[in-house]
Amino acid sequence: MKPIEGEAPMFKDLGVFQTAMALARHSGLRQALTAQNIANADTPGYRALEIPDFADTFRRPSADQRATRERHLNGLREDGLPEPTFRRNSVDPNGNAVSLEDEMVAAVEASRKHGRALSVYRSSLNILRASLAR
Repeated sequence: MKPIEGEAPMFKDLGVFQTAMALARHSGLRQALTAQNIANADTPGYRALEIPDFADTFRRPSADQRATRERHLNGLREDGLPEPTFRRNSVDPNGNAVSLEDEMVAAVEASRKHGRALSVYRSSLNILRASLAR
């Protein structure tokens, strides 16, 4: 199919797929950190880990910004996910800072966001398939 002059290519940048994939990866990391926190709930001195919310982490930088060194923009790791930080909870007498209630809420939220990402991806793929069918 020949492009028409002045017309943007139809499938050049499908940001919805990139965003859905990023949300699914972010939710997976959040779920893994929650599982690690729950597994260490009785470990003396363990501090709970968390990552920033997806909306805060994956804002697209403007076109004129560029990373000049590793993890320069948004404190992202090589795989594009944010670096885990210590959660600021109250600490038990044994030095443990894991709240099982908070971890359960975080696990449910991560599961919901992962499901949302898969639904968006699936719906977008169905729309793309329908638009390509003749």
